[in-house]
Amino acid sequence: MRRKRICIVATLPVVLKIFMRDHVRSLSRFYDITLITSGDSEDVKELMFPNVNYISLDIPRRISIGRDVLCLFFLVRHLRLAAYDCIFTLMPKSGLIGMLAGFMARTAVRVHIFTGQVWVTKSGLFRYFLKLLDKLLALSSTHLLSDSHSQKQFLIDGGITKESKIQVLGHGSISGVDTSRFTRIADARHLLREKLGIDESALVFLFLGRVSREKGVLDLARAFERLANEDATVHLLIIGPDDDDVDNELRTILSGSDGRYHRQGFTDTPELWMSASDIFCLPSYREGFGLAVVEAASVGLPAIVSRIYGLTDAVKDGVTGVFHLPGDVSGLYSCMKLLNGDPSFRLLLAQQARTRVADFFSQAYVTNEMTSYFQNILK
Repeated sequence: MRRKRICIVATLPVVLKIFMRDHVRSLSRFYDITLITSGDSEDVKELMFPNVNYISLDIPRRISIGRDVLCLFFLVRHLRLAAYDCIFTLMPKSGLIGMLAGFMARTAVRVHIFTGQVWVTKSGLFRYFLKLLDKLLALSSTHLLSDSHSQKQFLIDGGITKESKIQVLGHGSISGVDTSRFTRIADARHLLREKLGIDESALVFLFLGRVSREKGVLDLARAFERLANEDATVHLLIIGPDDDDVDNELRTILSGSDGRYHRQGFTDTPELWMSASDIFCLPSYREGFGLAVVEAASVGLPAIVSRIYGLTDAVKDGVTGVFHLPGDVSGLYSCMKLLNGDPSFRLLLAQQARTRVADFFSQAYVTNEMTSYFQNILK
């Protein structure tokens, strides 16, 4: 009997490595898998399990009509020739092109997972246009996934899709948390603090992710600067690539923090920086779920996050973290001051955060949910 074939398409290989490694390993036991993304085979070597193939296709992240059309034609032709049983996409651009190609090639099962909407932070005609593209993506699919329940409801309320077409795996998250990896590492805490000149008793706020305006890093900087003027022992650690040319603005805002602002670029060992910190901050304007929040929770960090869809699934208010309104610097400052001034509450949140991740967001649980989902739709 012929093994069924799944084509997985993503714009960037790093997305496949971060979110799909265990899913690919599990699915490849039952299906032949082809990964299509940019880069070369070296970029996806961690995913090359038995029964997994790779094809390079440079899908631009931003709108580029000429290149987008070429990618669409390539995918349509490839899907027809390879006769896949299913195409599965993640990320906005690869989702749109992949779902359209699957529809045109008449691939029987076409699945896209939503992990956040670009148009949420836009306005006017451009917002309308981007929202229309998501509707087109949804119409071209046969099945849809959302990585959080609140995002699912947002998409339904926004007219992107119908409730009967979209599901959430378990309690949410695209890949879950490797709790054996994301655990507090005492040596890392000591060594990194020593390297950065941070006292063992100091309180460290951490942001880890794409450093951009829509992630709220400028709001975080302003709130921290206000707190730092009141408490000389607090530190702010921002980790991740500058995705929006904001580093100069961050330095300007935090110029009065007297060496208590620490900046590092991309890291492939986030668990080490989480171990060196005390509180995780994500004052974002849009998130599909907020995987880094639950990874930090697994390490034992309570969270301060904005009250937006996605993050309301990752954090339980007053149980694993606290919320502020998006863009509300004063509210963010109040949350930071609260957790800075109440160690017992902070410890309680940390303990409950670890427990909640183990109960609802473990990698093994989410991987099993994903594999069962595909086995059900590919019967």
